[in-house]
Amino acid sequence: MLGNAPLSTVIPTTDLKRAREFYEGKLGLKVVKASDYGIMFEAGAGTNLYVYKRGPAKSEHTLASFEVADLEAKVDDMSKNGIVFEKYDFPGLKTNEKGIATFEEDGEKAAWFKDPDGNILAVSQNI
Repeated sequence: MLGNAPLSTVIPTTDLKRAREFYEGKLGLKVVKASDYGIMFEAGAGTNLYVYKRGPAKSEHTLASFEVADLEAKVDDMSKNGIVFEKYDFPGLKTNEKGIATFEEDGEKAAWFKDPDGNILAVSQNI
């Protein structure tokens, strides 16, 4: 039924100006359209990320993950641009000094960071 429908990620913010500075300025996403209520960003390969204004909302899980070809290099670049990667150490998830976790059984590496509203985002690489 929805197998061929493009998928967009939707993330809340309490401050659109601050969110735009982060997603456009820090992450380098292109603004497709903006209004007083939200901002649509182009996120690559025909995908979109919509950030909309609402009251405080906090998720304790990853809301979006950006797939990259070289995770180590991307984490280094993002760190130089002021992005702080989370460090985790609990059963099933342990990150290294850069904040990168490797999941050999799933064939994936990932690293997590937060936007200014505390929303959890990730960059990941299939290995």
